[in-house]
Amino acid sequence: MTLSPQTYQGSMLMIVAPSGAGKSSLVQALLQADASLKLSLSTTTRQPRSGEVDGKDYRFVSNDAFIAQRASGDFLEWAEVHGHFYGTSRSWIEQQMQAGSDVILEIDWQGAQQIRQLIPSAQWIFIFPPSIDALEQRLRKRGQDDEATIQRRLAAAHVELQHAAEANFIVINDVFEQALLDLQQIIATSRLRSGPMMARNPALLRRLGV
Repeated sequence: MTLSPQTYQGSMLMIVAPSGAGKSSLVQALLQADASLKLSLSTTTRQPRSGEVDGKDYRFVSNDAFIAQRASGDFLEWAEVHGHFYGTSRSWIEQQMQAGSDVILEIDWQGAQQIRQLIPSAQWIFIFPPSIDALEQRLRKRGQDDEATIQRRLAAAHVELQHAAEANFIVINDVFEQALLDLQQIIATSRLRSGPMMARNPALLRRLGV
């Protein structure tokens, strides 16, 4: 079922990027600068990385629990990425948007495609690294993956970048401060789209006879 953009007072912003492009750092900076933004926590079957907290960074579940949730229709979208499952809560997303909150999703391109089929008004933002070499350097610098995983992520990046043309916006994360400013401008623009603006201002529409 496709959901009407007029249903929601808030916007959905899907942020997609290859691993190592700086997506998570940019999202955290956005959230710190704008308390009205809500981050959707993905449910995942992968193990927590050092410093990650269940219920804060992700909802970590077993394979069996994920499959049960998927079967019951709990996910707005789901995908398998690097051998692990990720999914987005349908009910939480819809509640936030209906209440007027702008929701940010850190998501892969497959999930963005699924959500766009259900919510065409969702804004897809693709984060580019300045180069593949820079991407590899960032992956190695964070020290979280072995060599095989790094090579797998680099191979996946080539595939992911082929889907950039499907996005509404592209932000190049070369200079972090500029990339953050670009994202903030995109969010400001998204809030002025007709669907959310009309949903947030029913009294004004009545006065104007719209």
